Amino acid sequence: MPKVTIDGIEIEVPDGTTILNAARMIGGKIVPPAMCYYSKLKTTGGYCRTCLVKVVQGSAKDPRPMPKLMVSCSTTVQDGMVVQNITSPEVLEARKGVVEFLLINHPLDCPICDQAGECKLQDLGYEHGLQKTRYEFKRRTFEMEDIGDKIKLHMNRCILCYRCVKVAEQLTPKRVHGVMNRGDVAEISTYIKNSIDNDFSGNMIDVCPVGALTDKTFRFQSRVWYVKPMDAHRDCKKCSGKVAVWMKGEEILRVTARMDKNNEVEEFICNECRFEKKNPADWVIEKPTHIDRHSVIAQNHYEIEKQLQLGKFTDHKMIPKAEPKLKK
Repeated sequence: MPKVTIDGIEIEVPDGTTILNAARMIGGKIVPPAMCYYSKLKTTGGYCRTCLVKVVQGSAKDPRPMPKLMVSCSTTVQDGMVVQNITSPEVLEARKGVVEFLLINHPLDCPICDQAGECKLQDLGYEHGLQKTRYEFKRRTFEMEDIGDKIKLHMNRCILCYRCVKVAEQLTPKRVHGVMNRGDVAEISTYIKNSIDNDFSGNMIDVCPVGALTDKTFRFQSRVWYVKPMDAHRDCKKCSGKVAVWMKGEEILRVTARMDKNNEVEEFICNECRFEKKNPADWVIEKPTHIDRHSVIAQNHYEIEKQLQLGKFTDHKMIPKAEPKLKK
C-alpha cells in the first residue's frame, strides 16, 4: 500500500486512491474543496478545478515535482508522494482565481436563495473570494425553468459541475436533460422542454452544490437554520427509506437524503419519500441529524437523543410521544 504525505501528515492508503480521497481519510482543514467530484457517482471530477494541489514529490522512485498544479480528485497517489494543499501559497492563490471564475456569472443572490446556509459555493466565496469583482462585462442570464413538477432550475446560479447529469445517467432509466450548447452559453436544460419525472430525479437537488436546482415543495418555506434536521426512516419498496426530515415544530417542511462527513449522499432516495411523505406519522424519528458545528444550521440544533425521546421541545413546541413514532 502506498504512503502519501499531505501537508506534513503521512497516511497509508489502498492502491488506486486519489489524493482527494487520501486527504478525506485524514480529515480536517487539509481536505481540498470539491464542487464537481462525487464519490457515489462514476466519471465525476475534473470540471471545477477547485481541488487543485501541488505535488512537490511525485514518488519515492521519481522524486521530481509535477510541473503544474494537479486536480486531486483524479490524480492517483504514488508511494512516497508529497503533496501540499493549504501549506502552499501557490495553491491558495490558484484557488482564489478558480473561485473568481466560478463567481463571474453568479447572481450573488444569497439573501433570497434556498441553498443559503448549506451552499458550498458560499463557503468557497467566503474563504477564497474577493470583496469586489473585477469583471466589468454583462453577466450571462437565463430564464428560470420548471424541469418537472417538483424541481425548479435556476440556471443563473449553475457552475456546470455536471453532477445532476451524472445522477440522471446512472440512477434513472432514461436521461432527458444535459448540457446544451457550448462555451459561455452552455446551460443545463431538457431537450425540447421535456419534463423530468422519474422516481429518482429528486436526487439532483441533493447533489447540486449551489442553488441551481431546488425543491419546489420547500421553495421559500423557511431558512435552513430555522428548521431541525432529524434522521428518520420508513419501509419503502423503492429505496432504503433512510432520510433526513427537516422539521419546524411538528411539521415536516422537506425531506432529503442523509449526508456523510464529506457532504455527499449516503443512500439515494426515491421521489415518493422526498416529496409525498410530509406527515410525521409516516416516519420513525430516530435522532437529531449530526451537523458540523461550523455550519450555520448547527445554531440552536441540539444533538441530544434523550431529549427527543423524553418528548422535550425542538422548536418551541413539544414533540408528541405518540406521533411521530419514536424508535425504542
